[in-house]
Amino acid sequence: MNIILIILVFGVIIFFHELGHFIVAKINHITVKEFSMGFGPKLFQFHKKETQYTLRLIPLGGYCMMLSEDDEENENDENSFEKKSIWARMAVVLAGPAMNFVIAFLFSMVIIHFCGSDPAIIGAVYNKDNIEKYQIENAEEYFNGVYPAEEAGISDGDQVLKIEGSTVKNFRELQIYLQIYGDGSPIDLTLEKEDGTVYDTTVHPAKTPDGYKIGIMSVGYQLPKNFGELCKYSAYETRYWVKATFLSLKLIVTRQVSSDEVSGPVGVAKNMNDTFNEAAKSSVLDLFLNWMNYIVLLSANLGVMNLLPIPGLDGGRFIFLLIEAVTRKKVPKDKENIVTLIGFVLVMLLMVVILFNDIKNVFFH
Repeated sequence: MNIILIILVFGVIIFFHELGHFIVAKINHITVKEFSMGFGPKLFQFHKKETQYTLRLIPLGGYCMMLSEDDEENENDENSFEKKSIWARMAVVLAGPAMNFVIAFLFSMVIIHFCGSDPAIIGAVYNKDNIEKYQIENAEEYFNGVYPAEEAGISDGDQVLKIEGSTVKNFRELQIYLQIYGDGSPIDLTLEKEDGTVYDTTVHPAKTPDGYKIGIMSVGYQLPKNFGELCKYSAYETRYWVKATFLSLKLIVTRQVSSDEVSGPVGVAKNMNDTFNEAAKSSVLDLFLNWMNYIVLLSANLGVMNLLPIPGLDGGRFIFLLIEAVTRKKVPKDKENIVTLIGFVLVMLLMVVILFNDIKNVFFH
């Protein structure tokens, strides 16, 4: 059952990504030659009108092949990709990542309907009078008598608006910031009190056995009161995962994380398997919501990754179209193909390295 659920997670995010390309191509009267789920040998196929729909063996990708993309013979066909306006082609290229964000938003709505969202509202500020009741081991010594949030003038019920100038919508954003940048440096916060008063303050994190802390607790997860709040919280959830993806990329590029902390398909599948096993002990609903949460996480991740200006990805194709829009001249097809091939090879090499790292971490760590 877990194997099926894991395959379905990858299948759903890939299907809707390619569906985005497919729908916008059809809207612009572009002939789609093949809509494929997966790579490698064909398992199943059928034709409808001019399109071949294919299911292939390896469920880790897919493609939407349009007329003139794989040859130059049909470039002058009025229904070919190359014959359409620059704006139509841009829309087709961007539609895949855009659909990933839409799917992340829609699936977030289901999750938040049942589980709620974590607004960046302070549920409690630790101080010497209340620290004992929060069941922290050696509570009196945990903060060494220093309670940063209280000293900074933060109160229960205050909502965090910004951290170091960056807008905050979820309490998890505060937690991630402290985990990554928690070196004890002062943190500038902008908050809003319950009466609507907005104020700025600087918190000086205290060193604890669990790293640097500022001494606050979340108000917890809150269910939306109406459809408007459901949409708002779902947008915040999608925003959170997009922001987390960009932050992860930044940490990888700046080498602030080790290779052992980077997961590919095998590592993600193992994490999903562990999560599904635990969720199944609770209820079918819990299992279903965890399954959907992985779709939200990975769909947002796929949307961001495909927008990167790397040849072979949607972002790389968009750069070529952007050059054409600015210069009003198409990049020569042979040069574009060479750059795209180089980019594709580099991406494949990176995937092999990540896969090797995955296997090492999962089976030999």
